[in-house]
Amino acid sequence: MQFKAAVLREGTSRMAIEEVSLRDLRPDEVLVRLAATGVCHSDVAVRDGEFPLPRPIIIGHEGSGIVERVGSAIKKVKAGDHVVLTYMACGECPTCKSAEPAYCTNFPPINLSGMRADGTSALEQSGKPVGGHFFGQSSFATYSVANALNVVKVRNDAPLELLGPLGCGVQTGAGSVMNALQPRAGSSLVVTGGGGVGLSAAMAAIVEGCSKVIVVEPNAGRREIAKQIGATHVIDPMNTPDLVAQLVEITGGGVDYAVDTSGKTAVVQQLFNALAVRGSLACVAFYGMGAATTFDMLNFTQKGLKVRGVTEGDAIPEQFIPKLVDLVVGKRFPLERLVKYYDLASINQAVDDQASGATIKPIVRMQ
Repeated sequence: MQFKAAVLREGTSRMAIEEVSLRDLRPDEVLVRLAATGVCHSDVAVRDGEFPLPRPIIIGHEGSGIVERVGSAIKKVKAGDHVVLTYMACGECPTCKSAEPAYCTNFPPINLSGMRADGTSALEQSGKPVGGHFFGQSSFATYSVANALNVVKVRNDAPLELLGPLGCGVQTGAGSVMNALQPRAGSSLVVTGGGGVGLSAAMAAIVEGCSKVIVVEPNAGRREIAKQIGATHVIDPMNTPDLVAQLVEITGGGVDYAVDTSGKTAVVQQLFNALAVRGSLACVAFYGMGAATTFDMLNFTQKGLKVRGVTEGDAIPEQFIPKLVDLVVGKRFPLERLVKYYDLASINQAVDDQASGATIKPIVRMQ
């Protein structure tokens, strides 16, 4: 079987649409005919060499589509099922067995190598392997070879082309609120960064009943979208001399919950300083390898603050993604406000627009 894929080769940051061949489908694997795939900053990082992976490789890791066929050991899905593809977890390490797959101890080799755990690939060109397992899916293609562990069945009446980002970026933002922070109804929550992850966190805060949802974002267009999806306050940090004072004023003494999606240590420090007594801060990104910050230990202990890192929204995808789908279908999570669609031939433009911020959440339609 041959199909089209956007292949990234050595010496270039531009992907080319090429034919690749399916070498084999193992008993625990699923072949998915992709409807669409979201574009995430991790795709940009690989393209630009910030995460140097062996090439040639097919990236993309927010796929949604229809099951074409399944391996002999697959019981959870069948041909014709609508699915969202998410990150891989091994299912065997202590954190996986403790129902914390986002912190799988084998996360790097099975998500970031582009290959299966044993170093092979299901895809090839002229008999030579092509990296086809980025985040267990390599979904910048018309078909994807996924695994029983990272395929999530979703309801057939949901808008399939819209759902791919639920597998990573949306899951990360919404999960940081709904799973990690679990804010009280009536509380205040601030999000720094109005991209796909940040606005997903804001929408989740609204779903959870936060009375004050504040989005800090320098881009005026994104601030306007934040208001459209229900944020009660937006702040332009470039025209705010003292962000901490502004947040304390809006909330009447300090923010109950905060989510940083900027990954910038100076921003994280400001959020920490703006927390109310017993406040909680979730950090879901980092800006540059080795980024580090420090906190005032007196403030930290006397106010009983919590600071924690969050990967993939603390989500168990099989449980959380269907919950998000229900919110999308029920018009309580207006993801469509963040999206712009591209066709596969425009894959490089889609990734460029993600990198520049021209589009909040690009989605590439494959068929």
